[in-house]
Amino acid sequence: MTSTIAEMARNSGIVGAGGAGFPTHVKLSAKVQTYIVNAAECEPLLRVDQQLMKVYPEKLVHGLQLGMKATGAKRGIIAVKRKYKNAIKKLTQAIKADSRIEIFLLEDVYPAGDEHVLVYEALGKIIPESGLPLDIGVVVNNVYTLINLAEASEGKPIVSRYVTVTGAVKNPSTMEFPIGTSILDTIKAAGGATIDDYQVLINGPMMGRIIDPKKPITKLTSGVIVLPEDHFVVRMKNERISSKVIVTKAACIRCQLCTEVCPRYLLGHELYPDKVMRGIAWGAPERPEYMTGTFLCVECGACTYYGCPMGLDPCKMMTEVKGQLRGEGLKNTHTRKVLSIHPERKYRKLPVKRLISRLDLLNYDHDCPIKKRKIQVKQVSIPLKQHIGDPAIPIVKVGETVEKGALIGKIPDGSLGAVIHASISGVIRHIGQEIVIEKTK
Repeated sequence: MTSTIAEMARNSGIVGAGGAGFPTHVKLSAKVQTYIVNAAECEPLLRVDQQLMKVYPEKLVHGLQLGMKATGAKRGIIAVKRKYKNAIKKLTQAIKADSRIEIFLLEDVYPAGDEHVLVYEALGKIIPESGLPLDIGVVVNNVYTLINLAEASEGKPIVSRYVTVTGAVKNPSTMEFPIGTSILDTIKAAGGATIDDYQVLINGPMMGRIIDPKKPITKLTSGVIVLPEDHFVVRMKNERISSKVIVTKAACIRCQLCTEVCPRYLLGHELYPDKVMRGIAWGAPERPEYMTGTFLCVECGACTYYGCPMGLDPCKMMTEVKGQLRGEGLKNTHTRKVLSIHPERKYRKLPVKRLISRLDLLNYDHDCPIKKRKIQVKQVSIPLKQHIGDPAIPIVKVGETVEKGALIGKIPDGSLGAVIHASISGVIRHIGQEIVIEKTK
């Protein structure tokens, strides 16, 4: 039965719905002691996971039970922010019959959903530098991933997902769209943009990115945020790296605040954003390990959007340095297993409300009611790569008619990947990096 659950996830195309899209069947093949549900949803403005916990608590618990069975975990923990009171009430009822599962209450801080932070908060254990929860006998999946696993047990592949559409739109809401729906169609479903000149962020203002609204949503798209094109967050995301380097050299005041709020530094990692900024300003690092420490950065943005008082972008600088080091063939050597928590860590957590204010997003921190009616679209463009690993290989041809839920892309032999399915019934119109299906009925 254990292998069946992992295989079920594989056949349904399940990937981590709250992160980079790691194929879930690989995690389910591991053996661990503890299975943690990441129910933090700490990115400002997003609502999906907290709403799904409230609407589908039994499915979440069933998905967790399946994950525990597959991995042999004896303990299940739903780590959820204490402010999600309605969801907690529903989940408390849903876990009553299973004494192995408990609820752990998190503070409303960012980034509570980072795996290293989450595991330390829930278990008091530190994951090694550059390590994974598996290194200490833990698997972590987010809410939506486990709901998808529960639905896979009912024979349902991933063909749609709920997305929070918010920001400068007429009717901010969370709606279910077929995978491959254009972002423009999601904005239209929310009543359209309320401003003429806007740009679109996906997956949150901190770790998300600006995207062409003609692009499609994927299995990983949790949020679509419409913002004025001159908004602070948009300007920061769009500024060229060459300009950021010039400003870093001119304006960095060596205050170290970027390091003092870094979540991984506070967990004891050898990561010093201020020393990276100093190395860039001076044209050479004080010590090589300060620069190679960028391999430990998860690009959460805390240093940029909360720490730096000068409006600089330490996060982008570290990403750039990390990319250059990889380009030169250097490997990550930061793998210490014995780490010491910073003594002031508990005083340096970032309150989400204050973060939203710093981001100038208070005007967009709307209630976003969830709508259960599935949105209908005439055409979808389903990317072959929606996950870590190699792109799916198309198994359909242009002109072929497919039914919703049909397998249209398989995992390449011997590689890490995820299958994809038709999200609507229709005719295959194009195959490239995306498979375009046009509805004909």
